[in-house]
Amino acid sequence: MEYKAIGDILSDKYAGKTVSIRGWVYRERKMKEMAFLIMRDSSGIIQTVVKSDNKKAFEDVQKLSIEASVKLTGKIRKETRAPTGYELLVDKLEIVGLSERFPITKDQSTEFLLDNRHLWLRSRRLTAIMKIRHTVVGAIHEFFRSRGYYEFDPPIFTPNACEGSMTLFEVKYFDEIMYLTQSWQLYAEAGIYALEKIYDVAPTFRAEPSKTSMHIAEFWMAEMEAAWLRLADVTELAKDEIRFIIKKVLGENKGELEILGRDTKLLEKYAKAKYPTITYTEALKILKENFKLDIPWGKDLRTKEEELLGKHFGIPVVVTNYPKEIMAFYKPADPKDPKTALCFDIIAPEGYREIVGGSERSTDVEQMKKDAAKKGASAGDYDWYFDLRRHGDVPHAGYGVGVERLIAWICGLDNIKDAIPFPRTMNRSKP
Repeated sequence: MEYKAIGDILSDKYAGKTVSIRGWVYRERKMKEMAFLIMRDSSGIIQTVVKSDNKKAFEDVQKLSIEASVKLTGKIRKETRAPTGYELLVDKLEIVGLSERFPITKDQSTEFLLDNRHLWLRSRRLTAIMKIRHTVVGAIHEFFRSRGYYEFDPPIFTPNACEGSMTLFEVKYFDEIMYLTQSWQLYAEAGIYALEKIYDVAPTFRAEPSKTSMHIAEFWMAEMEAAWLRLADVTELAKDEIRFIIKKVLGENKGELEILGRDTKLLEKYAKAKYPTITYTEALKILKENFKLDIPWGKDLRTKEEELLGKHFGIPVVVTNYPKEIMAFYKPADPKDPKTALCFDIIAPEGYREIVGGSERSTDVEQMKKDAAKKGASAGDYDWYFDLRRHGDVPHAGYGVGVERLIAWICGLDNIKDAIPFPRTMNRSKP
């Protein structure tokens, strides 16, 4: 028997035709003469009707509760009162799997839903987000492959830090101590001398003791690295990538955005806009003149400052040339302004803050050793990394996109935890 996806039969093309579907009971209402089942599968929902004169089916429907799995055959008809405008008049009903009382009811706390994430994934909201996530990750691959980039996979276990030792996850590795990767970057820099232009989408780990709605301990980064590129090149590439991804979501996920209640006019604006580029110093001036915030030069931008910059521009904004002293050892000083580094962030509007971070990479081994020492790192730990500079070094640059932060912004989520199937935070390691 051929089974149709529910989303495919919600059209006049199928009105009056007999079809078979299979899925799960999303909602149910039983009366004396008939029963209504709202059925769902991965593609959508449809109202189905079982009448009492269909004795076997009506008898079986009494056994069903929310999340029972069922196969149904019947005729499609238009019904304006049905949730999606069509309903299925059931001729045949086959129970596949009964469901015990489903623990998730209408009003539940955020923590309860996280405790039951394995079941809450079935909700229309999370299903919509996961479909958008699928589009976002697919768009990243399409964007880079269409521009001649090679996918390059780094190790998950690393011997040293990339983004500061304070956020490393330490793991036992046979008789040694290793760490879960904070970024692919150091290994990507090895890859560009062979492949020149590379990218990856991979899990990343940061042991940040943060409980905010924008932090998770395990997340995915979409990173790129390329030989011969300078700061201005990668900032423009990052802008193009973000616009490309948003356009893909608008083209492929209108239904999901509607379920989430996302303002698609805003997304259309973000997909078309020319994102401005400003320096860190200019950002401080904007904050002082427009929001009366007098931030000392040299201090990193915090949550509040990033939110206000996003509010000021109303579209993503690139901020370059942060103070060199607060940057990682591999970010070089700008020759035109040595107190700043050749680096950048992209800050998203609507309070979603930093979604992209990147830089040129230093080619000065001795300076990197000095800068690493200032951060408390041993230069010997990075000898293999410095070795890259000793054998035909070239200018190069790269950046990383926080996949969950990007998804949260595109979907308009209140909490980044909903942008990943099973979030991990300092207080949550289950289910």
